[in-house]
This record gives sequence, C-alpha cells and structure tokens, in this order.
Amino acid sequence: MVKKIVFSFLFACLAFIPAMAQEKVEMADVMRSNGKIYVVVAVCLTILLGLFAYMFYIDRKISKIEKHKSH
Repeated sequence: MVKKIVFSFLFACLAFIPAMAQEKVEMADVMRSNGKIYVVVAVCLTILLGLFAYMFYIDRKISKIEKHKSH
C-alpha cells in the first residue's frame, strides 16, 4: 500500500517537471542571496516528512484493523 502511494507521488512529481518555467525567477534569486531559501527548503522538507510519517502511521493502523477484522 505504501509503495503504491510513494510511486504515485513520485510519478506526479516527475510529470510536472516539463511544465516548470524555464526563465529565472527574481524572487528565488533574492531569497538565495539573503540565505532565506534554505529556510523555505527546510520548511517544505519538514512538511513533506511529516506527511509521509502520517501516511505510514495511518497505513499501519488500517492494516492492523483489517487484520483484526478478518480474524
């Protein structure tokens, strides 16, 4: 179950790569020069890790309920 979710997420991420803009973004350059881009990246990674941990927790909980219900 988790493999399907991770594969779907990766496929969705890879599907949008060609749609990204090819021109430079001024806001990103300003944030990079101020060093704030690392804060943005850290917050995004924290949110993503939290979502993956929550999905893993829910998957384990559902699997336990399914196993208990089948007996």
